[in-house]
Amino acid sequence: MSLLDLSRWQFAITVMFHMTFPAITVGLSIFLSVVHGLYWRTGKAVYLQMFRFWRRIFAVGFAIGVVAGAVITFQMGLNWGVYGARTGPVIGPIIGMEVVTAFFVEAGFIGVLLYGEGRVRNGTVFLSTVMVALGTVLSSTWIIAANSWMQTPAGYQVVHGRFEPTDWMRVIFNPSFLWRWPHMLAAVLISAAFFVAGISAWYLVKGRAKGFARRSMSIALGVAALLMPVQLYLGDNVAGHQLPHQLSKLEAIEGNWGNGDTGFVLFAIPDQQAARNIAELGIPCLGSYIAKDLTCGTAMPGLKLTPAADRPDMAATFWGFRVMFLAAVLMFGTVFAATVLRIRNRLWTARRFHRFVLWTTPAGILAILGGWVTAEAGRQPWIVFGRLRTSDAVSHLAPGEVLFSVIGFSALYLFMLAAYVAYIVRTLRIGPERDDPRNEPSPQDGPVPVAELPTPLAPREVAAR
Repeated sequence: MSLLDLSRWQFAITVMFHMTFPAITVGLSIFLSVVHGLYWRTGKAVYLQMFRFWRRIFAVGFAIGVVAGAVITFQMGLNWGVYGARTGPVIGPIIGMEVVTAFFVEAGFIGVLLYGEGRVRNGTVFLSTVMVALGTVLSSTWIIAANSWMQTPAGYQVVHGRFEPTDWMRVIFNPSFLWRWPHMLAAVLISAAFFVAGISAWYLVKGRAKGFARRSMSIALGVAALLMPVQLYLGDNVAGHQLPHQLSKLEAIEGNWGNGDTGFVLFAIPDQQAARNIAELGIPCLGSYIAKDLTCGTAMPGLKLTPAADRPDMAATFWGFRVMFLAAVLMFGTVFAATVLRIRNRLWTARRFHRFVLWTTPAGILAILGGWVTAEAGRQPWIVFGRLRTSDAVSHLAPGEVLFSVIGFSALYLFMLAAYVAYIVRTLRIGPERDDPRNEPSPQDGPVPVAELPTPLAPREVAAR
């Protein structure tokens, strides 16, 4: 593999690992705000139990996500130094604003969120939780702004090979940002909703903590049911407003090399060098129907319309989009079935549905990762689309050193991901019962009577045991 390939793999692995955690924690922080607000307002113990349980999972994921995000910044300077030097006047201030407006907010209030219960007022804990959630949303906002500028650059001029901003409003609110940002925000909310619903379904299947599981699952599936139709609308508008600026990405998504096909390709094994599909399976006329032409007369564009040197990798772009799309269909069908069951008062008795929801736990995460693969692989071979090639932006490093770091980072990320999954499994097995405030002794109970204390063992009994 070349230096460019190794650098791209290293950055892609780091970003994919990092995105796994915001896909859970951004939406989970908002969920924590909701349940703590309900507890503060109603005083019901079940909401405090929910807050304590989900806070544990949020805290560890948040910490790992922050660490992985810091690695991304270092890699941008070390592996992509030319990119940093040429786009620094634009990208640098945007990333700096993320630190000032998002990271500082999160750092300032995360301690109260994690350790403030019982030490400060409930209103202070609620405010801190809301501020942490606001920080996660602001963080995603600035990241999407920076990436959207790379997708559809605007508001700049090139001076001595460097991109310098001329209009910050156009830089931030570039042609793709206005639709990609709400699309991504809805995605992380839906992803967290399915994460919460799936874990709650596990408790329903096991018959444990039913009050906790029902409340958590009800809120999660309710939010997902409201957001999924909105998300489909937003996704359609992302395609409508971004893809006209990146026709090569649209061509790779469709999976066609030549023109004239009005169908929709479901399965394909592309051969990039030969510019053909080794095998494919499609539905006739569906592509034309998706383009709002019911006469089957609208053909899908082929990747051969783009010069060979400017073509993205079709396999990565095609399958990234299919993973995102199929996961979205799965989630839409799940919330539709949940809504029907809720209306028929069968949501809590449909055990087969609970088992099915359990298997959909990672669906939102997979959809987000597939969407990012589509966005980034489809932008290639440009790092700033149409303006700066990825091959011209990489740092001139020794390939052996980059290979060593790729292997090291991959092993470390695999270990950290396995540790996080193991932590979640351990937390599930312990369960939310320990977080139920109704199981805690109240101050009015006083000390335990001596008669109820265990009898001390004699020295001989101790030795025998």
